[in-house]
Amino acid sequence: MSNELLFAILLQAPLVGFVINGVRFQSKDYKFAGILACSAMAISFACSVILSSRLLSMDPANRHITSTLFDWISAGSFNAEVGFTVDAISAIMILVITGVGFLIHLFSVGYISHDERPSKYFAYLNFFVFNMLLLVLGDNLLVMFVGWEGVGLCSYLLIGFWFTDREKAAAGMKAFITNRIGDAGFLLGIFFLFMEFGTVNFQDLNALAPAASLLSWGEPLVLACLFLFIGACGKSAQIPLYVWLPDAMAGPTPVSALIHAATMVTAGVYMIVRLNSVFMAAPDVMMIIACVGAATALIAASIGVCQNDIKKVLAYSTVSQLGYMFLGVGVGAFMPAMFHLMTHAFFKALMFLGSGSVIHAMHEEQDIRKMGGLKKALPITSFTFTLGWLAIIGIPPFAGFFSKDEILWYSFASDRGAPFLWVIGVIAAGLTAFYMTRLMALTFWGKSRVPADVHPHESPATMTIPLIVLGVLSVVGGWIGIPHVIGAVLPGHPPNLLEGWLHYSVAKITLPQDAHVMEWILMGVSLSVAGLSAIFAYDSYVRNPDRPERLAKRYSRLHNLVYNKYFVDEIYFGRIINPLIEASKGLWVYIDVNFIDKATYQASGFVKSLGSSVRTLQNGNLQTYALYIALGAAIALSFIMG
Repeated sequence: MSNELLFAILLQAPLVGFVINGVRFQSKDYKFAGILACSAMAISFACSVILSSRLLSMDPANRHITSTLFDWISAGSFNAEVGFTVDAISAIMILVITGVGFLIHLFSVGYISHDERPSKYFAYLNFFVFNMLLLVLGDNLLVMFVGWEGVGLCSYLLIGFWFTDREKAAAGMKAFITNRIGDAGFLLGIFFLFMEFGTVNFQDLNALAPAASLLSWGEPLVLACLFLFIGACGKSAQIPLYVWLPDAMAGPTPVSALIHAATMVTAGVYMIVRLNSVFMAAPDVMMIIACVGAATALIAASIGVCQNDIKKVLAYSTVSQLGYMFLGVGVGAFMPAMFHLMTHAFFKALMFLGSGSVIHAMHEEQDIRKMGGLKKALPITSFTFTLGWLAIIGIPPFAGFFSKDEILWYSFASDRGAPFLWVIGVIAAGLTAFYMTRLMALTFWGKSRVPADVHPHESPATMTIPLIVLGVLSVVGGWIGIPHVIGAVLPGHPPNLLEGWLHYSVAKITLPQDAHVMEWILMGVSLSVAGLSAIFAYDSYVRNPDRPERLAKRYSRLHNLVYNKYFVDEIYFGRIINPLIEASKGLWVYIDVNFIDKATYQASGFVKSLGSSVRTLQNGNLQTYALYIALGAAIALSFIMG
């Protein structure tokens, strides 16, 4: 099968699923809709595997497969094509998007079975995957931007899928508007790159990027990187544009797993890794990225400590883990950032789907304070959720341990890093271990607080099979990126396969030589902090369940601040949104109504009155017309005779 045909099938399979289910959007046949959508995802995954396997047989320095559909824009020397590329970076993305996406589609068959609009739901899911593939496969920024906007549209449709609920509809609009702010920055970044290099092709941009660092903020490339990062903040929910993602949990839970764990929210990280050579030329921007990522990881993790909605806990966890990824790319750890992107897709998709299984069993209840002791009623969900918990808090040999500690090591030892970034990362890791253990304790362990009229039960096979597969990936997914310091002491000395895979695709960063002892010490510190934090959470919520309430009362101001998410939404509304609305009302009253409207009415009134005056000349009386002719002739003769 030719590469062009594989590209076509990879992209068009979900598009065909979208069209067929879209035409049948009023159908309630969830089985047909689910089978069609899952089949489209399975076909795309098969194409992704074939294309990625072909990369293995190529020279590592030239691993890429391209396909050009047609010329899109041609103006002077500028030319942009609708072209697609699979290389070492995008291969990871398409495998995650289609592989994890297939499992989420399969889970949705059981989850959405009682909904009134299953065909519309699966049509939106397939269309989202099509746009996400367009985003990661595009060989230039313009094709990426089409996919970038496409996933933004689909997220709006899916978050607000239950649009008859005003709160859910508002969450969809909040996500859409917040992302538009970031997208404006993304567009400005594209314009600055074009102004500097005259191209938007990724390969050309990375090749033309200067090797020397640019320190002036007036440089177009530096400004381009800054604006592109603003776009990434919107799509990947970083400070100050992170506020949409927690509210996005209003959508169906599989949507949260697909969009807000495995795919769309990682688009900003992917974009920066794709343009890694360009960003390396702007070290000040990279430091801003690292600081914003570290701050996001810390603040979101602290908010997660006090959340009681099972999906909100996971939402803030996602924001925090995305902060780790931006911390990674900010210090030049492009390989560890992609590594964490991949492992996070496994264990966070698992946990979101696991939360969906819990909500399904609890008859749509999402408050973890009304759960407890669900381990017996939901054995498969509980076991797989435990695997995700161990992965996200970074316990070896689970996937999250390897990727998280690689980022922490680079943040400390990289020439683009700093010790304070490592400290923030470790504190965030400790908070992560605490709130995730709290989630496990209040949901699955301890005494049952389930209402008497609720009878939890395990989910059907279509929902538990994806959990099992993702649970396995959460265990073994990190083994392809075992750090050298650990591989050196393991039997067989397993290599860091992911580092070799991305060797020629990302810029290299300087690390200290022979610093193995320091790396082991730092790894031990972060693991100890996470372990002690998890033990403290278990002791607080299982053995001494009255302790959290006592601490909340003792530190009531701090608890109130964190519980209310630092009042960020209230500040935005009070300081930005409401003043803009009031200013807009003023502009409407004084400019639109009193000036533009009145000027328009006066002008139209003058023309109307003038027309009314002239209209009297056209009264249809022949004698009057004869008089006008005679007067006109007399006036004309007077001028001639004069």
